Amino acid sequence: MPAKKKAEPAKTKKKVPAKKASAKTEEVPKKKVKTPELLRGFRDILPDEQGRWNMVRDAIRNIAEAYTFDRIDLPVLERTDLFQRTVGKATDIIEKEMYTFTDPSNRSVALRPEATASAARAYINHGMLERPQPVKLWYMGPMFRHDRPQAGRYRQFNQAGFESFGVHEPIVDAQLIVLGVQIFKDLGLDVKVDINSIGTPECRQAYLAELVAYFRQHRSKLCDEDKKRLQKNPLRLLDSKDETTRELLDGAPQILDWLDEKSKEHFMKVLEFIEEVEIPFTLNPYLVRGLDYYSHTVFEFLPADDTGEKAQNALGGGGRYDGLVELLGGREETPACGFALGIERIVRALGDKGIDPPQRPQPQVFFAQLGDAARRIGLNLYEEFRQAGIPVAEAFGKNALKAQLEAANKLNVDLTLILGQKEVLDGTIIIRDMESGAQEIVDVKKVVSLVEKKLRKEEGVAPITQSPVVEK
Repeated sequence: MPAKKKAEPAKTKKKVPAKKASAKTEEVPKKKVKTPELLRGFRDILPDEQGRWNMVRDAIRNIAEAYTFDRIDLPVLERTDLFQRTVGKATDIIEKEMYTFTDPSNRSVALRPEATASAARAYINHGMLERPQPVKLWYMGPMFRHDRPQAGRYRQFNQAGFESFGVHEPIVDAQLIVLGVQIFKDLGLDVKVDINSIGTPECRQAYLAELVAYFRQHRSKLCDEDKKRLQKNPLRLLDSKDETTRELLDGAPQILDWLDEKSKEHFMKVLEFIEEVEIPFTLNPYLVRGLDYYSHTVFEFLPADDTGEKAQNALGGGGRYDGLVELLGGREETPACGFALGIERIVRALGDKGIDPPQRPQPQVFFAQLGDAARRIGLNLYEEFRQAGIPVAEAFGKNALKAQLEAANKLNVDLTLILGQKEVLDGTIIIRDMESGAQEIVDVKKVVSLVEKKLRKEEGVAPITQSPVVEK
């Protein structure tokens, strides 16, 4: 007996620590998980924005097909030297905006800041010079620049581009301008074209000497950025955003005065072609574009009511780049011309003008179900209605019939189909008229054709099966 008395306290001691441990566990607060934030300069394009995006995508694709451009999808990751050799080492893109890193194979690679260089590489890599010329390509997708984020400008942005390889004729320049303007017209946006010629690299050398001599006289007035441009890439002074530099441009030499005869002839023909189709344009002697590979014609698309001269107002732009293919190791003197459109800027312009996308067809029929057997049949029925071109809504995730009918009322559908356990066993389905509340039970295999007839009758359209004679 005494042994039992000693054992009881021992059991009590074992329980006490267990209670304390349990109490301690309950006091530990649950850690709140912090949601990751978007990187600066990046954004989500949400579902309610997609309507205008689809408008732009569709307009671009339709024009590309009408003008017989073939789509090409290019990689977003390329060797860094592709852009260093083509865009220009003294440009802002190469100096401070490229996303460049070393990959696991110890290669320097970059997220593409633009796609013309990639298109030229693909033209060479895949032997497209052997095809009938011109080779006309178009693309659409994201580009990346570590630029300072601002209104309408992101570090990941989307462009659509059109590139034509293999033909020297100025009609190609003009057709690309016409094509771009037509995209904007189809979207309901009025644009104007700023255009210039920067000639050949040879005739630019004499011009650049004059330009540098002029700005050296005013060097003390230049901002730090433009002082660097004067040293490394003086042509970029022409599209400076600094107000003082822009005032100085009024007295600066103009590149059009330094063009050789061949460049002048090419440019005059381009202007004649676009005048022929009555496209409004402005001769802008300060337009040079920001990339080193351009030659001859350069142009930009600007909103028609735009009064500024700043590049960030442009909805797109491009020009001729006859030396690019050769620069990348392709055949000498391979001509090329193209342009790119900023999709974010175009979408924003549509919003500013209050241009809304066409509304998605509203559902005319709602499918309500009770039970998994009805859901399985509903999946097949949904596809049958889709193939018949009848928009259908559903609430497969709801179980209660009342909740589903409430959803149908909010959608303002004409008819609701109700499929319960009894109907599943009988091979039938209920059609409810949502306005009158009248119901009828029909064969589930005939419901699509019956619904189609009811909807056509409500719209005042004769059923497809009726002949013209009967209609009379």
